[in-house]
Amino acid sequence: MNTGTPRKLEVRTLGLVPYDEALALQRALVDERQRGQLDDLLLLLEHPHVLTLGVRGDGGRRHILASPDQLAGRGVDVHETGRGGDITYHGPGQLVAYPILDLRPDRQDVHRYVRDLEEVMIRLSAGYGLAAGRIAGLSGTWIGDRKIGAVGIRISRWITSHGIAFNVTTDLSYFDLIVPCGIADKSVTSLARELGREVAMWEVEDRFAERLAEVFDRDLVESPDSGWDVAQAFRPAAR
Repeated sequence: MNTGTPRKLEVRTLGLVPYDEALALQRALVDERQRGQLDDLLLLLEHPHVLTLGVRGDGGRRHILASPDQLAGRGVDVHETGRGGDITYHGPGQLVAYPILDLRPDRQDVHRYVRDLEEVMIRLSAGYGLAAGRIAGLSGTWIGDRKIGAVGIRISRWITSHGIAFNVTTDLSYFDLIVPCGIADKSVTSLARELGREVAMWEVEDRFAERLAEVFDRDLVESPDSGWDVAQAFRPAAR
């Protein structure tokens, strides 16, 4: 356990961000974090409808069940990512969290990092009275055999990017377009479905940030850069 002073974690809540813009932002922030120009950072956002592919093999293209015309008809893009994992869906009502963390010096363990992200979602679910957990051999967070949160990460020189997708009020019918994460014999769920009521995204964002700070032993810092603005998001870091 780290007994020193907790490191800072700046949280930026960005709203609905196109996937390609979020990907470019992550790359820029990872570069700044590697140069020591930023503290650890957590991006919280949603994406317009998009299927994202992993880096192994065909990235999960074989798990797309819909034709290109069907995807276009539902306004769904397909995007390569640079992260691990198989194909997944992102869309409105789904909390996407991208931690930009330096895992040095005491958390340089990829498997531990994945388990820690799962732990954040397990604790988040527990706060709503839901008993979420893990399934041996599979990543993500599950309620029974229903997946509520997916994990797909990238780590470069121990700086993390990408992260998790947690279904809050997601339209789960979009998962019918794919075999989610390449797992054919399991289903997906959402916080709203499990609770039988709507849940405000801002509330889930706040609770997620608190749980991540707990798991990673960080002090939350309010960001002046919340809200999506391209010019602001890409401005040079303060020296």
